[in-house]
Amino acid sequence: MASDTTSRSETFDIGGDLTVNRLGFGAMRITGEDIIGRPADEEEAKRVLRRAVDLGVDFVDSADSYGPGVSERLIGEALDDPDDAVVASKAGLLRTREGDWLPHGDPDFLKNQVLCSLDRLDTDTIDLYQYHRPDPDTDFEESVHAFAEMKDAGQVAHVGLSNVTVEQLETATEIVDIATVQNRYNVGHRDDEDVLRACEEKGVGFIPWGPMYAVDEDEAASTLDEVADRRGATTRQVALAWLLAHSDVTLPIPGTSSVDHLESNLAAADLSLTAEDMAALNGIDPQ
Repeated sequence: MASDTTSRSETFDIGGDLTVNRLGFGAMRITGEDIIGRPADEEEAKRVLRRAVDLGVDFVDSADSYGPGVSERLIGEALDDPDDAVVASKAGLLRTREGDWLPHGDPDFLKNQVLCSLDRLDTDTIDLYQYHRPDPDTDFEESVHAFAEMKDAGQVAHVGLSNVTVEQLETATEIVDIATVQNRYNVGHRDDEDVLRACEEKGVGFIPWGPMYAVDEDEAASTLDEVADRRGATTRQVALAWLLAHSDVTLPIPGTSSVDHLESNLAAADLSLTAEDMAALNGIDPQ
């Protein structure tokens, strides 16, 4: 691969004390079809999780709504040693049989969900617990206060947010220390660049969900193909390498239910992009 022309940190300290490799694993895809129910082969799903840890992944992201409950349970069963990885989860979305994702930020609901997450993850304290999405029918500050109370009770070590604006990040920071923000972001979708920059200023980790969605968008796909051809890499590896090079606070969490895809994704950590590559990728018109 190319000589290193980018300067980036290989690790990030979540909340100032949880040092992780910046390329993690998103455990949404280890559930059933449409993220509902059990996967066709639970042992294979656990094998993917264990292989990720074997390859140096020490940050795994999940949510109570993945399955729902299935992803957390499989993580709790597959990762025997709690020191194997920093495990993050989320609460604040309800699922339906039809696969809907319904915001639900009622504080009592959130406090109930953390008890379920603790049980499924087989732990006394969740490393990072994130408010999955603000609920328009619930006062945002009340929801965040619920997470602050979880932290005070020792149920969670750190609090994160997801799908929030800069203003919501500022509001939440006045209530409790915010360790991470998880918003949709990739080389072809950069609507939340202002949120990323706010995270940089505050030393908050930025977890881009959908980190490889751009590989299927016309302009982004074309540019990714060109860079991938130059680097002898896959387009997905290039998309992930761009995220790592774009900011030192990004923590991409590509997910998959395949060991082969997992191994290919994680190779992105060793892919160095040149100034020419970065200029081409930065020049993509975000959708």
